[in-house]
Amino acid sequence: MKKNSITSVLTFTIFILLALAPYISYCAENDTIKDGNKLYTPPQSPQPRVNGPLVYGCRPGNPFLYRIPCQGLRPIRFSAKGLPAELRLDPATGIITGTAPKRGEYNVLIQAVNSKGKSKRHFKIVAGEKLALTPPMGWNHWYAHYDRITDKMMREAADIMISSGMADVGYQYVNIDDCWMNAPENSDPMRVGPLRNEKGNIIPNHHFPDMKRLTDYIHSRGLKAGIYTSPGPLTCGGFAGAYHHEEQDAHQFATWGFDFLKYDWCSYGQIAGKDTSIEAYQKPYRQMGNILKSLDRDIVFNLCQYGMGDVWKWGAKVEGNCWRTSGDLGFELDRIYDVAIRNSEFRQYSKPGEWDDPDYIQIGWIGNANKMGIPELTPMPASMQYAYMSLWSLMAAPLIYSGDMSKLDEFTLNVLCNPEVIEVNQDPLGECGLVIKLTGDCFLMVKNLVDGSKAIGLFNRSKTTTEVAVNWTDLKLSGKQTVRDLWRQKELGIYQNKFSTQVPAQGVVMIKLSNR
Repeated sequence: MKKNSITSVLTFTIFILLALAPYISYCAENDTIKDGNKLYTPPQSPQPRVNGPLVYGCRPGNPFLYRIPCQGLRPIRFSAKGLPAELRLDPATGIITGTAPKRGEYNVLIQAVNSKGKSKRHFKIVAGEKLALTPPMGWNHWYAHYDRITDKMMREAADIMISSGMADVGYQYVNIDDCWMNAPENSDPMRVGPLRNEKGNIIPNHHFPDMKRLTDYIHSRGLKAGIYTSPGPLTCGGFAGAYHHEEQDAHQFATWGFDFLKYDWCSYGQIAGKDTSIEAYQKPYRQMGNILKSLDRDIVFNLCQYGMGDVWKWGAKVEGNCWRTSGDLGFELDRIYDVAIRNSEFRQYSKPGEWDDPDYIQIGWIGNANKMGIPELTPMPASMQYAYMSLWSLMAAPLIYSGDMSKLDEFTLNVLCNPEVIEVNQDPLGECGLVIKLTGDCFLMVKNLVDGSKAIGLFNRSKTTTEVAVNWTDLKLSGKQTVRDLWRQKELGIYQNKFSTQVPAQGVVMIKLSNR
């Protein structure tokens, strides 16, 4: 071999190794490519696939915004039959805008066409009182950026939600958490200043120069914007809260154009004092819930008070759309199974527009919650990350991702963006799955779906691969059932009386049973 040929080969080899270095490092750290079968979700087809909820709630006369989630090779041309006259569809972007129609139900047939084929999907618009008829899907900055969040980061997150394909499977909310407003004191001088102006309006800190322009930008992508505050004088991070300014702040959020409000108990505990009555827990949320409902804007109301007073029993009565059922999951990511099993105990209270919320999806690059740290790659095993997403989907929990959007990788997107798994979460029946405990460290979570089929997670908490079985008698079924693997999106065959399979350590196999 000639010298220049050897040099070329060596140069090419070094180039390949350098190119693969981040991938090799990721696999070694995250144990995602240990036995050669780690990406469960198949590559998406170039043909169109319309995704998203089958039912969508809005309030008559309020602004309407909905981006049709659709996978497939772009450009895609969209059309919609039966769309109310008050709404208009941009055929190039798939974004529906306008004013929500008068009270009623509107059955729309959406079609998407590209050079590879076409896809149709029924979409029911329900104009009435209820919002969030399926669990909210989106992103929240907290577990990635904590008190470092900026306007620029929020815009980048919106862009990445589109470019990564997350929006194409239904993610739509881009939510700011704490630390967007001024604080009386903070290590970052850009976040310190007067809490309110002479009119009493809350003042965003210098990292958020123009809230209206921020929401306009997010809306221009067809996405929705969320914001955060506390009923107390200060937020959990020590920034300005809404106490004594509740109505003023709610109107300000609506004027800015926000579509989602997280209302965090925080320093309100100082106001409530030792009063632990249900009335005391309800008071600030009832007040804000009534205010939000009176606004000329649809704002999904997220109660964040960690399950105090059995909030799942009364959250809907104070106009809540979803409510945290426990503390911050970021402090106990090694206990996702325990958190999910406990959350499922409240399944009778979960229904369309009223969702139990066990906290955010924290995979990919996240910051240490104890230190409010810079994002690092999660040490959670790959199999458990698939189990995490499966649990939240089967529970009909809000699917709010809270990792670093700028560091999304192929594996994390593979977990977050399986349309068949997400369809289970977004099923319009709105049931939270029922836990059926088996022997040892295994259990089933069973969710009834609107078409009469059942989605089932076969979970293995142990550290060794284990055979797990589903017996039809446990499900009150009999005869033959068609079994589909939802993660791998393939039919497994027709089974009589039971189905059993090997489930990876700390992992899941998620199936759908139907008698077709």
